[in-house]
Amino acid sequence: MAVGLQAEPSFGVPGKKRWAMVIDLRRCIGCMACVCADKAEFDVPLGVWRTTVKVSDTGVYPKVKKHFMPRLCNHCDNPPCVRNCPTEATYKHEDGFVLQRYERCISCRTCIAACPYNARHVLPNNRSRVKIGGVVDKCTFCQHRVEKGLVPACVQTCLGRARIFGDINDTTSEVARLVATQTVTVLKADKGTKPQVYYIKPDRTIVDQVLATPTSAAAKSDAEAFYRHNNGSKFYAGVL
Repeated sequence: MAVGLQAEPSFGVPGKKRWAMVIDLRRCIGCMACVCADKAEFDVPLGVWRTTVKVSDTGVYPKVKKHFMPRLCNHCDNPPCVRNCPTEATYKHEDGFVLQRYERCISCRTCIAACPYNARHVLPNNRSRVKIGGVVDKCTFCQHRVEKGLVPACVQTCLGRARIFGDINDTTSEVARLVATQTVTVLKADKGTKPQVYYIKPDRTIVDQVLATPTSAAAKSDAEAFYRHNNGSKFYAGVL
C-alpha cells in the first residue's frame, strides 16, 4: 500500500501509464542544452536547477576522458519525499509524475532531506517574472507538455538525443525497448525508491552521490548571483 498522498506504484501494471526516462550516456556530450531548456521553460532562478549535469575527468594526461552525468528528479514509484511531506504538498500522480502543490508547501525542507537524489531546491521569494517563491520546487517531467502530447523540454532540446522519454509500461515504446535490451542502471537502487530514470553505460566513478562545490567559472558566477539576490543565503538544498 502506498503511503502519503500518492497513487499506487504503477510500474509494470497492465493498463496503466508509467512515464519514465532513459539517459544514454554514450550520447551525452555535456552541452548543457537540457539545463538551459529547463531554465527557460520554468524561469528557474540563479543558483538552483531542475536538472544538472555532473562533469568528471578520469585518467592521466594524455589519456584523459571526460564523463557527463545528467541528474534530475527520478520520479520514483515509491517516492520518500511524498511519504515524508507533512502537508501533502508533494504527491504522486497516477501516471507516475511526482509533483508539488505550491499552495500547501510550507518550505520545511523535509522533502529535500528525504530525497536521496538531491533533486529539490527552494525558490527565492524575489522572483520578477513568476510570482512563486519561498516554496520547494523540482523537475516535473514537464507534465504540462506531456499531457499535450509533447516530450519534456530537456528531451526536446537534447542535441545528442541522449534523453529518451516515454511510457515504460507500453512494450512498443522506445523507452521500454531500451530498458529491455540494454544494460541499464538506476541510482541508489538499494534505497527501495524504484526510480524511473534509467542510465545506459554509466561510469562507476561518477554514479556516486558525492557533491562538490562549484569549480567552473560559470558555476561560481551563478552561485555568487544567488548569494547576492538572496541576501547572502548559502542554502543550496544539496544542488551544488
